[in-house]
Amino acid sequence: MATAKARSGRTARRNRPTPRQRLLESATHLFTSEGIRVIGIDRILREADVAKASLYSLYGSKDALVIAYLEAMDQKWRASYAEYTATMTTPDEKILAFFDISIAEEPGKNFRGSHFQNAATEYPCPETEAEHGILQAVFAHRAWRLEVLAALLTEKNGYPSHGQAKQMLVLLDGGLAGARLTRNIEPLQYARDLAISLLAAPPADYSI
Repeated sequence: MATAKARSGRTARRNRPTPRQRLLESATHLFTSEGIRVIGIDRILREADVAKASLYSLYGSKDALVIAYLEAMDQKWRASYAEYTATMTTPDEKILAFFDISIAEEPGKNFRGSHFQNAATEYPCPETEAEHGILQAVFAHRAWRLEVLAALLTEKNGYPSHGQAKQMLVLLDGGLAGARLTRNIEPLQYARDLAISLLAAPPADYSI
């Protein structure tokens, strides 16, 4: 008869995340807290308790793991935004939610700013197909934000407002960059105040 300790060990192994999950969780923790290029494969493997062969069989390369990390962060942000805005009824509330979520989470990120901006900064001159894929994952997240903002502003204004959405996104970009630089949420709060002004007195032409 199996001992209680043996049964406990088998249960723990069954409940343990898969190697793929452990690699992604470890990479996410390290990339978001310290950066991407500074983190070597061996460190990810140690934290995930996964063999190097598993990394290459599951993801193919560190760059592919970076892409998976960014895509997972994108899906997490979309889900958080959907949950946060679920009970909101006006475009203004949903637009300002982009700022409010960022303001709320920034101290918990130790003022790391946008993880997407940070990733793009680490690959200023992509050379390989995988590095271009990293930037494409960054741009996909930014394109989603722009698409949501444009739809909300079009709903609010009653006519296509893609240009105003670009202005709103620039405010958000700047607030996130400023928060990281100053290690303070004030830049995001200022950006939110400017966003309120933009919503109250929009420019005349949003067609661009």
